[in-house]
Amino acid sequence: MVGEILLSLLQGFGNTVLLFAVTLVLALPLGLIISFGSMSKFKPIKYVLKVFIWIIRGTPLMLQILLVSFLPKYLFASTTKAWAAALGLTVQNMLFVFVMIAFVINYACYFSEIFRAGIEAVPKGQYEAGQVLGFTKWQIFYKIVLLQVIKNILPPMSNETITLVKDTVLAFTLSVVDLLTAAKEAVNNFVTLSPLLYAAIFYLVFNGLVTVVFNKLEKTLSYYKV
Repeated sequence: MVGEILLSLLQGFGNTVLLFAVTLVLALPLGLIISFGSMSKFKPIKYVLKVFIWIIRGTPLMLQILLVSFLPKYLFASTTKAWAAALGLTVQNMLFVFVMIAFVINYACYFSEIFRAGIEAVPKGQYEAGQVLGFTKWQIFYKIVLLQVIKNILPPMSNETITLVKDTVLAFTLSVVDLLTAAKEAVNNFVTLSPLLYAAIFYLVFNGLVTVVFNKLEKTLSYYKV
């Protein structure tokens, strides 16, 4: 029975890993772009992004997932089924896309604040030194500031990434089968609580791997003293 339970959890675990990976890959660069915008000297962009970040950080992710799923209906008067057909997807896959969009937007805003704090923590003297050496703004950021920023943001980024792993359970909001949803279904099907234990182990191992990766990165950059 253990083998059957584990097989039933694999689909949910696959969706969990996919949601985690897509969110991380897309939210990191988007968050960096948003952080630059929120620090922009062009005030309209700066304040619009700051308000947007405030809204996203101040409302539950579950609510944002629901809002994204409602947008096609209220903005384009189109159903999820119609969007799925137009994109050549199943309704279930379309719902998964909605979940991913909400996750990417949410975590991009959180990452943007981490990036902003990391960039602003670099002493202004570093920028001035780059200007004295004749570097352009991009060269100063890439050659002087970037490694210091990465070192500064690793601890909060590690915490946020671990939170992301746990937040993937919110995929159930749109009936997307994630690891926890699969575990609950297995509990009902096999009339045993062991699937929940296996799910807990999956999450612990997953977060353990994330922690190891970030610890390794911190040690790699430990020589770089600001």
